Amino acid sequence: MSDGVISVEHLYKSVTDSSGSLHILSDIDFSVQKRETLAIVGASGSGKSTLLSIMAGLDTPSSGTVRLATTDLFALSEDARAEMRAKNMGFVFQGFQLLGHLTALENVMLPLELTNRRDARQSATDILARVGLSQRLKHYPRVLSGGERQRVALARAFVVQPAMLLADEPTGSLDFATGQTVMDLVFSLNRECDTTLVLVTHDHAIAARCERCITLEGGWVAKPSGQTHPRFSGPPVRDIT
Repeated sequence: MSDGVISVEHLYKSVTDSSGSLHILSDIDFSVQKRETLAIVGASGSGKSTLLSIMAGLDTPSSGTVRLATTDLFALSEDARAEMRAKNMGFVFQGFQLLGHLTALENVMLPLELTNRRDARQSATDILARVGLSQRLKHYPRVLSGGERQRVALARAFVVQPAMLLADEPTGSLDFATGQTVMDLVFSLNRECDTTLVLVTHDHAIAARCERCITLEGGWVAKPSGQTHPRFSGPPVRDIT
């Protein structure tokens, strides 16, 4: 991927139901450079998680697009977007998203096995050791603590050596001390792997550890004090396949 790892270009997201249209994101436009750490903050309902999902190609915008290097993510088919994610992105979620019927080792091996990596077991073992879980390889998620499950999720995200890590409230389910430990690992692994980090968080102390911060307010990127956004006047909703 080029130095401009990801570009969000005039992104709008609206949904319509029986009560009318709800505008979730309005004219979001920014780029993230290689190895940069970016925090996205804002109140609940400001559109943070929706923006991250669209950046990953897991959700589609009403208009605008996202480019990975020079590739328009929404010019691709769903299968091609999934392949792009598998090759370039790692994910960490508040709810861990581990498979309960797989051990810690098997959860971390899974993304490598999906790409037929012959070194899946060794690579997964090594990264689990890196996050301090050498003694938990054969344990299932149900017997792990929240902090241990999040470390398994981190290992799974980084084992593929992604160009970019997308993290959605990674400490949201953890107590303060455990959350600090997890975030120390996130930033440490990020430096070691030369990964670009985009982090959604409500915690301004965590956001302050990133090189740059974007604040969303009501679906807009916040402007300096004294400036206001116009009423929503975005382009009409269009289908993206």
